[in-house]
Amino acid sequence: MYHRYDGGGVTVDGPSLLVRKNFKETVSLSGNYYVDNISSASIDVITSGASKYSEERTEYSLAGDYLYGKSILSAGVTYSDESDYQASTYSLGVSQDFFGDLTTLSFGYALGQDDVSQNGNDDFEEEIDRHSFRVGISQIVTPRLLLAANYELITDEGYLNNPYRSYRYLSDPLDPAAGFQFAREVYPSTRTSDAASLQLRYRLPWEAAVGGQYRFFTDDWGIDAHTILVSYTHVLYEHWTLDFQYRWYSQGQADFYQDLFLFPSQDEKDYRARDKEMSEFSDQTLSFYLSYQRPLSWRYAYKAGISLQYDRIAFDYDNFSDLTEEGFLPGDEPNYSFDADVYKILFTLWY
Repeated sequence: MYHRYDGGGVTVDGPSLLVRKNFKETVSLSGNYYVDNISSASIDVITSGASKYSEERTEYSLAGDYLYGKSILSAGVTYSDESDYQASTYSLGVSQDFFGDLTTLSFGYALGQDDVSQNGNDDFEEEIDRHSFRVGISQIVTPRLLLAANYELITDEGYLNNPYRSYRYLSDPLDPAAGFQFAREVYPSTRTSDAASLQLRYRLPWEAAVGGQYRFFTDDWGIDAHTILVSYTHVLYEHWTLDFQYRWYSQGQADFYQDLFLFPSQDEKDYRARDKEMSEFSDQTLSFYLSYQRPLSWRYAYKAGISLQYDRIAFDYDNFSDLTEEGFLPGDEPNYSFDADVYKILFTLWY
């Protein structure tokens, strides 16, 4: 696969290679290599006075599935590395079919252990521990209708903010014309979040299907978020499949987020954030997928496919100011917004 993201002054692109092999119809092993080449001159970089930067993130993963009766046991490990962040994730999962294979119950656990550093500062080194618990159930209601529900609990502990990111505060609380200054963000060292979702998939009388999903997210930082997704899939000319998808996302701000503070943080418990991802914002994504698959008579492979994907994303921030706009008093700047384009091309060979 090749992927590319371009929006908000940030460009991310790179290849990915995945190989999966089955053994004796009961064991499946896979390995994945994934690269992100990142080039950033985002609004956070520009307004903080930093220079545009480039870096590379590489990710390696191994996973295995074991089929035992009507159960599938899964395990995996993922490691990613970049100049100032190393992340390791270990996961376990189980799924079980019931009631004539019409019902599937699944649950899993993942442990993440991250190391955070800071380029140019050899004395900075922090850690993050993540625990994720998930459970889900899917039900074939009719030959045409599939329903699913999922729940996930995540706990994070450690250094949870970005060591490069800053919040801003007024130089003189009584005189906004005096301007503002920057200071490093101050975050809590723990975070607990919950997410629950409902999904449905319905096959239409012709060669097509519609889908829908609603997801609710909440955490103890005060963020509540809602996601709505609708999709339409249509089979064309036997080998072609066309997909359309629309996604709407909206969230409220964290309790300790502000676009502009009156004064700097007073102590380590006086939390301050100005990360736009902690603000109140919404985004809309319109996606198009085109896939082609056909059988092969080649001795080494029996089917091949290619998929093209394009996403258009529009981000609108309700209380994060665009500091690149000049001529405004602090706090009066217009809100920030931007659009992003995402491209993917995927080639698959079954052997």
